[in-house]
Amino acid sequence: MVSPIKKNRKEEILEAGIEVFAKQGYYNTTTSHIAEKAGISQPYVFRFFKTKEDLFIAALERAFDRILQSFKNITEESEQTGVQMVQAYEELTVSHPNEIALQVIGISVTDEAVRNCTKKWLSRIRNYVLERFKSVGIENPEREVTVFIAMGILCNISYFIDLPELFDM
Repeated sequence: MVSPIKKNRKEEILEAGIEVFAKQGYYNTTTSHIAEKAGISQPYVFRFFKTKEDLFIAALERAFDRILQSFKNITEESEQTGVQMVQAYEELTVSHPNEIALQVIGISVTDEAVRNCTKKWLSRIRNYVLERFKSVGIENPEREVTVFIAMGILCNISYFIDLPELFDM
């Protein structure tokens, strides 16, 4: 059993990692940067995460899982489900902006493990949204989920590079 202190420390490191990766990117971030943000020594980071890549993947999974959970929290079943998912996602951009940045960064990282993580989670989200669209009777759900995901990625890029007119609607 992991002690509550160790669990909290791991969480602090993960949160520091999310913030530092979001601000500096994957390749410009070191575990020293994350340790400094967390107020610990660099070797202590490695007690919880074997590598920088493992820490980034944990952060990326946190971001993608939060999206999926926010979509699952929408209980109304109607043709407005997609609109509600967009609203839930917009709320995440305010409450967890660093996690939104991580998604853009995750897409750009060429390391195989990070790429696989990104593919896995985008596929999970796509499949979940597709099933929801089908269950509420949205016409041509495959096309609509593709548009939904594409618009979400465009929204992320617009936010990440601070170019709101890219996503003016």
